[in-house]
Amino acid sequence: MTKIEENYQRIIDDRRFFDIRFWQSQGDLAIFEAVTEMLNDYFLIRGKNADESRLQRTIENFQKT
Repeated sequence: MTKIEENYQRIIDDRRFFDIRFWQSQGDLAIFEAVTEMLNDYFLIRGKNADESRLQRTIENFQKT
């Protein structure tokens, strides 16, 4: 069973405590998967190629300056 968390507040209240607490409790892997899903949706909406996003590319050149 999936745990669902909800938060009700006025839109003018710019307190992000709920969002910060929620995402910190999810862990790095869940955050990365959510970002990847949002980027794929963005590319599909814009009609761009979502097969190889910038986050998933292989490093071709790395230099220390």
